Amino acid sequence: MLLTHANLATFDSNVPYGLVPDGAIWIDGASIRWVGGMEDVPEQASAGESVDLGGRLITPGLVDCHTHIVHAGNRAREFELRLGGATYEEVARAGGGINSTVTATREASEEDLLRSALTRVDALISEGVTTIEIKSGYGLNIESEIKMLRVARRIARDRPIRVKTSFLGAHAVPVEYSGRPDAYIDEVCLPAMAIAAEAGLVDAVDGFCEGIAFSEEQIRRVFEAAKALGLPVKLHAEQLSNLGGTRLAAEFGALSSDHLEFATEEDVAAMARAGMVAVLLPGAFYFLRETKIPPIEALRNHGVAMALATDCNPGSSPMTSLLLVMNMACTLFRMTPEEALAGVTLHGAAALGLNDCGKLRSGARADLAIWDVEHPAELAYRIGFNPLHKRVFAGAM
Repeated sequence: MLLTHANLATFDSNVPYGLVPDGAIWIDGASIRWVGGMEDVPEQASAGESVDLGGRLITPGLVDCHTHIVHAGNRAREFELRLGGATYEEVARAGGGINSTVTATREASEEDLLRSALTRVDALISEGVTTIEIKSGYGLNIESEIKMLRVARRIARDRPIRVKTSFLGAHAVPVEYSGRPDAYIDEVCLPAMAIAAEAGLVDAVDGFCEGIAFSEEQIRRVFEAAKALGLPVKLHAEQLSNLGGTRLAAEFGALSSDHLEFATEEDVAAMARAGMVAVLLPGAFYFLRETKIPPIEALRNHGVAMALATDCNPGSSPMTSLLLVMNMACTLFRMTPEEALAGVTLHGAAALGLNDCGKLRSGARADLAIWDVEHPAELAYRIGFNPLHKRVFAGAM
């Protein structure tokens, strides 16, 4: 299939957006065979089906690189409490927060979890998302953590979307292990990780390094076990305070450090040395009414790639719109529209350790989003508006 007369945001050159005006993309099977200007289309590319896009914009398919999309229940009541003045940490310490979702998720069947997750996945697909990351972390016992990961794998079979899974057993200490986080790591988290790895259910290992979750030393033990299993790591770090999680992640060559509101210049420098991606989550920043912005200028100065994601979860970011994330990143974090689009394509892919998507280039997967806009900045500019024309997944429109 040959897509013609489109503006291409390739992210594969040094011009802004890697923009190719009046360009074409030749798709061969599930891959891109050629990308360039209309004047250079190879003769053999015209032999098959041709689709004239009339000046529409083509970007790489969007990548949502940080989600908790498999869960049961909701936390609307906690939303009310926070509006009344309670902090996220106060709600968590009072028995709400993550553990309330753990209870609902443990009680839900695999079919129930799949059914509810697919409604959220469909919302992302409708906005041009072609790759998502899905974390466990709401089971917090061996059986339920494995159940969540099985559901995540099923999503990729039930919908035309690529799924990468992250084991997040070190998300919170469940109530039955209250005051005994080390015992939880030994008896639940590490055994569940090994079982998930053996079953082929996990692509990476994540953790939550925070006062309401796990210490740096406890996360170190999780990362050492992940390394022994040959699994890459990533980390929720510096969201509510600074415990040194980002520097620990850098020590282990992590794919990313996520949130980062309280990250320091030293943290950013460590990320740069390790080649890590900063995953910024403006939905959680907005929903929790945070006021401390991640160190955007330091990330720019040190050349750290900035990815963006929905952080779709029931407690701190119940959102399923990457387009809204892009607008939030620009308005709340003062990122540029180009940085925002790169954050949900090029850098979102890098945060998952993927190099076959996120760009429009020969040899990449033919995962594309075709938009009823002329310029890429329009995608971050609008609020509550979805200009998707067509989505191409693995070469199929």
